[in-house]
Amino acid sequence: MQLSIIIVSYNVRNFINLCLSSIKSAKQNIELEIIIVDNNSEDDSVNYIKKNFGWVELIENKENIGFSKANNQAIKQAKGKYILILNPDTIIEENTLVDCIDFMEKTSNCGALGVKMIGFDGKFQPESKRGFPTPAVSFYKMFGFSKLFPNSKTFGRYNLSYLPENEINKIEILSGAFMFVRKTTLEKSGSFDEDYFMYGEDIDLSYRILQSGFENYYFPKTKILHFKGESTKKNESKYIYTFYNAMKIFAIKHFNTKETRFFLIFIKFAINLRILLSLINLKIKKAFRRQKKENMNQKSLIISEKMELVEIKEAINGDFEKQNYLHFSISNFEEFNQIETLKREIIRINPKKIIISFSVQKKMLIDIIHSLSEEYIDIKLYIPSEKKFFSTKNK
Repeated sequence: MQLSIIIVSYNVRNFINLCLSSIKSAKQNIELEIIIVDNNSEDDSVNYIKKNFGWVELIENKENIGFSKANNQAIKQAKGKYILILNPDTIIEENTLVDCIDFMEKTSNCGALGVKMIGFDGKFQPESKRGFPTPAVSFYKMFGFSKLFPNSKTFGRYNLSYLPENEINKIEILSGAFMFVRKTTLEKSGSFDEDYFMYGEDIDLSYRILQSGFENYYFPKTKILHFKGESTKKNESKYIYTFYNAMKIFAIKHFNTKETRFFLIFIKFAINLRILLSLINLKIKKAFRRQKKENMNQKSLIISEKMELVEIKEAINGDFEKQNYLHFSISNFEEFNQIETLKREIIRINPKKIIISFSVQKKMLIDIIHSLSEEYIDIKLYIPSEKKFFSTKNK
C-alpha cells in the first residue's frame, strides 16, 4: 500500500463530499486507502458517508475524542508507506498526491511536508509555512512586528514570511490541515500527542519530527483549497482560548520553567488584546464590504461547461434572465488563457456573485478562487452530483 489518507470528521457533512471527490480525481494509479474517523457528528455525516462513499473505511466514535486521539486511531491501522493527515474542509488538486509522493521519493531526509494552502477567500494562508513559536517569535507575531517587517528573519519567523510563497524550502512547523508524512518517520517520532484535544498537536508533532533527525518541507508545487475551521466555527473568542490552552500544554512540555512562566503570562495578555482587536476589525470589514458591494454590478457570473448551464439555471430559484446571470464557458480556452480571460471578464463585469461548477478541474477551481483574492464577491460552488449549491461567504 502506497498511501493512507486519514480524515477526522466532526459535523462536516457539507464538506466531506467535496473533499472525497477531489481525492478520487487525484488518485490516478496510486494504491491508497482512505480512513475516516467520525467523532460522533450530529449532522448525519456517518449515514451520508456510508450511503455515498462506501469504498472508504469508516471508524465511528461514540463521543468526540478530539483531533489527536482520532488520528492516532487511524494511524495504528494504516497500511500505507506514506500517511496524509487531511482536514475534511479541503479540496486537493489532481496532481497533489502524485507530486507529494514523487518529492518524498526523491528527498530522503524529508520526514513530512505541507503544501500551499489557499482559503475560500482566495488568499494564501500563511500557516502553510511556520517557524517554531518560541516566546520571542510569538511576541513578534502577537504585537504585529511580523506584519510590519515581513521580510525580516527575526520578526517574520512565525509564518516564515521572508520565504517566497512559491519556492520549496525546509521549514519547522507543518499544518495539521495537510500533513504528508512517512510512516517510518512516525514510528521514530511518535504519533500525535493525545494531551492536545484540538490545536497545537501539529506544532508538537512537527517539532518531534525535527528532533528525530528528519526535515520538514514546504512544498508549494501543488495547492489545496482550505475552507479553514469548519469543524470548530463558533466564535472568535472560543477559538482563541482553545488555542491558548494548546499553547499552554506545548510550553510546559518544551520550554524551561522560566520561559514557560513568561510565555503564559504574555500569551494570556495578548489573547485578550486579540479578541478586542478582532471585534473592532470585524466592524471595519463589514462597513468596507457594504460599501464595496454597493458599487458592484448586479450581474452574476456562472463558470461551467456549456452542457451544465441548463441544469444550473434550473437549480437557481426564480427566473434566470431576471436575475441577470452571465455565463463563462471553461471549454473554449487553453488552461492558461482560461484564467487570464476570466480575470479580465471579472474586472469588466464587476459581478456581485460567482457560481463555479464543481466539475471544473480542481487545479483550475483553486486557481480561479485564488485569482479573486482582492475581490469582495460571494462565491457558490454548484455540485452536479447533488444538483445543489454549496455556499460559503467569500470575505
